[in-house]
Amino acid sequence: MTDVVISGTGLHHPEETISNDELVKCFNLYVTKFNKENADKITAGELEALRESDVGFIEKASGIKSRYARDVANVLNPDVMKQFLTERADDELCIQAEAGVIAAKQALKNANKDPSEVDAVIVSCSHKQRDYPSLAIEIQDALGIEGFGFDMGVACSSATFGLQTAIDSIKAGHARAILVVTPEIGLSQINFRDRDSHFIFGEADTAVLVERADVSKSDCQFKVLNSYLKTDYSNNIRNNSGAYIRCSPETMDAPDKVFYQEGRKVFKEVTPMVIKAISGWLAKNDFKSTDVKRYWLHQANSNMNRVISEKLLGKDYTADQAPIVLDEFGNSAGAGSIIAFHRHHDGFEAGDIGVICSFGAGYSIGCLIIEKL
Repeated sequence: MTDVVISGTGLHHPEETISNDELVKCFNLYVTKFNKENADKITAGELEALRESDVGFIEKASGIKSRYARDVANVLNPDVMKQFLTERADDELCIQAEAGVIAAKQALKNANKDPSEVDAVIVSCSHKQRDYPSLAIEIQDALGIEGFGFDMGVACSSATFGLQTAIDSIKAGHARAILVVTPEIGLSQINFRDRDSHFIFGEADTAVLVERADVSKSDCQFKVLNSYLKTDYSNNIRNNSGAYIRCSPETMDAPDKVFYQEGRKVFKEVTPMVIKAISGWLAKNDFKSTDVKRYWLHQANSNMNRVISEKLLGKDYTADQAPIVLDEFGNSAGAGSIIAFHRHHDGFEAGDIGVICSFGAGYSIGCLIIEKL
């Protein structure tokens, strides 16, 4: 059986950031204006007054303190509260592909790999800028990679599902090395006028080079010991935008055409699913959860990650065993667990075990057990 390794990772994000203070100030200006303009209807009971947000609520609910963004000015304008991205001409590299290329070049550099030695590109992310041509093929072309490329997506589990697909393709002999790229433009999917979710997403782009161990030239290799995928249908995280949105023009701008969720239900249902998936898969591979040196978990909610980590490692686990990056990045959707791995894979000795796990809408869970070579 062909051994497969993760040999390089890359990370890109926009330069600008939005703090919780800035986000809350904008949101509360909108709330004040809405409640004033609709005072009569609110008094008559025809409308419910909006509640203000606050930094303490955001940080207690999520652990998020900041996020990267591409269009800060419009997001923080209480009369707009949307991210606008200028469309480029068809013969220009699109915004999402451009971000993916930057992350991919970094991954190639870290793996000591030339594009000519890569056979495929998989773009696996929560939201794509368009349906076709494939973003993966555009990135493939920009990098000068011969072979094939395609897009896929499983919401916040996209990166790990993409990695599993790449691993399977390499083991089947279809490729020597594959780039799995996860460019996430999350702020375009937020309803910034919804108190319960206006703070969630941030923007970041990751790339992972997966390849046959016998062709790797990387100074830092993690062998993929095994992987696990699980899905269980749920409507509790949803976005109803898509190819048929123009068929119903009267609802094109409705709140369900961006991200929305039943947050408490998600926490209650997904947390035990993840704990069961990780501990069960480790046991099937003859590992205990405490054998794992580090868990790189999906970065959506620090409370969820704390509960998962305590169940797997005990209440005295350290931040080094389950690193958090969402305080800086927000929920970066499919990129989150890979950012954690990219930022925090140091300190491993040969034979040390780690777990990359992402989870999200679907419900979906993707889990990789890896060993430092």
